[in-house]
Amino acid sequence: MLERSITPILDTALEISPIVLLKGARQVGKSTLAMEKNQNYIVLDDVSTRINAKDDPNRFVETLSKPVTIDEVQKVPELLESLKIYIDKQRNNGDFLITGSANILDMKTTKDTLAGRIIEINLYPLSSKEKVSKAKENVVDNLFNHDFTSIKMKTNRVVEELLKGGYPDVQNLETPLKRKLWFSSYVSTYIERDARDLGEFRDIDSFYRFVNILAPRSTTLLNKSKIGKEVGIRTETVENYLVILQQTFQLQMVRPFFENIGKQFVKSSKIFLNDTGLMSYFLGIYTIEKFESSSYKGALVETFVFNELLKHCEFSMDDTKIYHYLTNDKKEIDFILQRNEEIIAVEVKSSSKVAKDDFRHIMDYQKKSSKNVFGIVFYMGENVLHINDRCVALPLGYFY
Repeated sequence: MLERSITPILDTALEISPIVLLKGARQVGKSTLAMEKNQNYIVLDDVSTRINAKDDPNRFVETLSKPVTIDEVQKVPELLESLKIYIDKQRNNGDFLITGSANILDMKTTKDTLAGRIIEINLYPLSSKEKVSKAKENVVDNLFNHDFTSIKMKTNRVVEELLKGGYPDVQNLETPLKRKLWFSSYVSTYIERDARDLGEFRDIDSFYRFVNILAPRSTTLLNKSKIGKEVGIRTETVENYLVILQQTFQLQMVRPFFENIGKQFVKSSKIFLNDTGLMSYFLGIYTIEKFESSSYKGALVETFVFNELLKHCEFSMDDTKIYHYLTNDKKEIDFILQRNEEIIAVEVKSSSKVAKDDFRHIMDYQKKSSKNVFGIVFYMGENVLHINDRCVALPLGYFY
């Protein structure tokens, strides 16, 4: 089994908190990771166990052998109140590791946030480093440390991994057809089912149309009205669907960056799908040839870079925020990584060549900002190119 970067953080959380919530999309490896921690393992996907927990949640919690892992806790949200009651009477750190493929602390059925009793940890699909057994290496830390050592990796290999995405079960599926069938099953078995459970709606067809229309919009500014017209649903329904995709960890919103540098910034968030394998499935891109000829090539590469940065921010010791940068005069930088007064400005190019002009918006921002800004362009070549002492071009192989 591949080592996960988040494991040391999970172990520490279990030492200092009575409840730890390990949350993430279905099939990202939550159960596999959780089963290593506790011998007593309860799965709420099991109907009889779920009925027992719903009938008398207080007794269910009290009689469990501890420490215990409770898998898919969103199936019985009533357990959260029972966990609170139990812990207030008998607090032992590490007693409860709960997992969820829906963000139960944001769900309307959850009345208590368990403040002071719970630590939340996000688990994402596999990062590129985890795939190659380098789970302890943190790309974001390396960027801020100006460690630009990169391995030589053929572009086709990077594209193959991008089309696979990060779901563990997909990694050993050798052919495009096998991956297509897996993602098709994933969408119908998990995404649609969880949408019904969370959204309490019957028109699954409009939700499916919404997801298909949203997939090509990964990396774009959110425009609810435009999406609603294209799908044929009201803006309120668009908002509901967006919440469902966020709660099931299929979609991420990136907030706009702001700094007082004499420019007006666009206030809309950008949307990103949380896995390029799933995005490729919705776009019908299964081979390197289709990728190279696709008009969505740039969006797939940018989504790949975003997800890699997000995963590494999650297990970094230093708090790092991700924003997008867009001014009203069309100065655009794909990502801003901010640690206090330090900033890494990141551009993403889907070409195999890079030039100084690709840094023009980054250099414009460097001139105007009072912060320490370093510029990086990720591109589909194979070499590290130092443009000047504040700008460097890095190949996508840097993530491996």
